[in-house]
Amino acid sequence: MDWTDLTEGAKAVLEQTRNVKNDKVQIVEFDVGFVQSQEESGDKEPISIQEEDYQNLKRYTKENTYGEKYHMARNKDIVKLILLETGKIPDNLSEIPVFREYKKKVEEE
Repeated sequence: MDWTDLTEGAKAVLEQTRNVKNDKVQIVEFDVGFVQSQEESGDKEPISIQEEDYQNLKRYTKENTYGEKYHMARNKDIVKLILLETGKIPDNLSEIPVFREYKKKVEEE
């Protein structure tokens, strides 16, 4: 599967995994159903990550043609995506900081 086959939401998430610096593993976490507000996006197109984007990401992480290895974990609508530098899942994922989040805001009552 090529980059051009990805949905816009899937591209937005994957672009964040490419910002790996200093050999540190970074996690991108997102909510399926996330829609970025116009204020948050500034002059760019707002990011939207829907079920279709998740399915597209899932397929890409298994079939990509670039040789990169990913690990994706989903719990309800919360998904974590990790670009694996050595092809192995780190022993303790809870110690790895989340680099970027696309999370729905919880409405306060």
